[in-house]
Amino acid sequence: MVHDTPATPDFFARHRELLDRAVTGTANREYWSPFPESPSISVYGEDAPKRGEAAFREQLGKPFVLDGHPGSGTVNPGEVSPYGPALHVDYPKLTPEEAIVAATAGIGAWRAAGPDTRAGVAAEILARINAASFEIAHAVQHTTGQAFVMAFQAGGPHAQDRGLEAVAYAWAEQKRHPAAAHWSKPQRKGEPLALDKKFTPVGRGLALLIACNTFPTWNGYPGLFASLVTGNPVIVKPHPGAVLPLAISVRVAREVLTEAGFDPNLVLLVAEGPGDRVASLLAVRPEVRIIDFTGSTEFGDWLEANARQAVVYTEKAGLNTVVLDSTDDYGGLLRNLAFSLSLYSGQMCTTPQNLLIPREGFDTDQGVRSAAEFAADLGTALDKLLGDPARAAGTLGAIVNEGVQARLAEAANVGRTVRASAPVEHPDHPDAVLRTPLVALVDAADHETYTREWFGPVSFVIGTDSTAHSLSILRKIVREHGALTAAVHSTSDDVLAEAELAALEAGVHLSENLTGGVFVNQSAAFSDFHGSAANPAASATLSDPAFVTGRFATLQSRRPARSPEVGNV
Repeated sequence: MVHDTPATPDFFARHRELLDRAVTGTANREYWSPFPESPSISVYGEDAPKRGEAAFREQLGKPFVLDGHPGSGTVNPGEVSPYGPALHVDYPKLTPEEAIVAATAGIGAWRAAGPDTRAGVAAEILARINAASFEIAHAVQHTTGQAFVMAFQAGGPHAQDRGLEAVAYAWAEQKRHPAAAHWSKPQRKGEPLALDKKFTPVGRGLALLIACNTFPTWNGYPGLFASLVTGNPVIVKPHPGAVLPLAISVRVAREVLTEAGFDPNLVLLVAEGPGDRVASLLAVRPEVRIIDFTGSTEFGDWLEANARQAVVYTEKAGLNTVVLDSTDDYGGLLRNLAFSLSLYSGQMCTTPQNLLIPREGFDTDQGVRSAAEFAADLGTALDKLLGDPARAAGTLGAIVNEGVQARLAEAANVGRTVRASAPVEHPDHPDAVLRTPLVALVDAADHETYTREWFGPVSFVIGTDSTAHSLSILRKIVREHGALTAAVHSTSDDVLAEAELAALEAGVHLSENLTGGVFVNQSAAFSDFHGSAANPAASATLSDPAFVTGRFATLQSRRPARSPEVGNV
């Protein structure tokens, strides 16, 4: 009996409309999202929440299954939920040598597949990751400390949006040049010089993704998919505290690659145990040609200085700054800032740290408010926002690690504390550490305090000589220390223009007069740019053409064109 071989699925045809729409989204910068952000049963199905949670819990306390994944034995990174329990998940253990050999074996077929096929495979991976959003949300919640709704949105659909955005840029940039062209140069005498030329996008080589603890998927997916679509295998090296969300993502990617007829080892998971230094070992290997990193400034700077054989894309840290000049909605300003400082306990790379305000005050619709009065009013707004424990828990999430707690304790002795940080009891997780934001009042002369990054729920109201002085400080600290966000509040068109100029000169994205439901520490894929290589906080933007073009080269081959007669022989 003869059995038919199952046809390889055409994922590009399946997702062509989605890919075209994604490219359009990167061009027009309007609102668009293909992945619903609401964790609603009406969107994802009645059984989706239960199935997702069950899938998450089924993986705890045992080895994580990655069919066909290379390695010798297992490693336990020691993941502990910020809400209490240890996860006790073991992952495949690979040496750098094993990872490099396995990952590079399938490069040839992946390169030959071409941009369309690679983009189609990536789109299918994202579609299946979206179907696993509830499972991933629980994994994100219990590795990062984000509250569940935020873990679902930021770790799920919003991260998927960012991944698809990178796919769109990578696909479009590889298609910028034709696959083939006929070149004919007329001559004064005789026939034209004629060549047939082929143009092939070729990946730079092995990519290393070094992910962070706080947003493993949101910050991880752009580099993963940008490298994969441009023809590069990817080694995924999660933060030891947040392996599970990316392990689930790697599992999905490998399943799709296998179904599409490619080597699943084009995407590998390399977890590390306590005390291991896998990232630094891999980062300087000559085979590693691309590095994506999100995390501390110290290690990001080390990568940029030492991984000379690779193109390095970093998102580090900075001093996010707000300039307060005037407002016609003081209540909205306070509510908006209070939420921005509280969301995920300030453990976002985009959370404001430095709030610059003239010492003598700024004009509001409720009268002039001095720096000290504003700090007190901000404290009151925080009290109102976080007064209900259940609401506070849903906003704050949990403190991700002891380093944040240590900085919070140290900040209590800096400047004049206007609003002290306080513990909050989580209604469902009594072992979770929840802390409200601390607000301290300092003077512009206290450079050593506010030119240091205090990652976590710590913010400083900084008294300055004037708005012009505030803008001068903004320029200086962003240029020297970097920032991922900046904001200004003013009713003056002239001041707004000066603030825009200051942001351009400093190289930072600017938000103006946010008083409603849009916050400075949130950004939307396909519209907002996140990060900027124009200041020291990052060397890349999520996402833009520069984020993908360094991952591949377009190589050409050419030969004398055959005459029609020769072609018909």
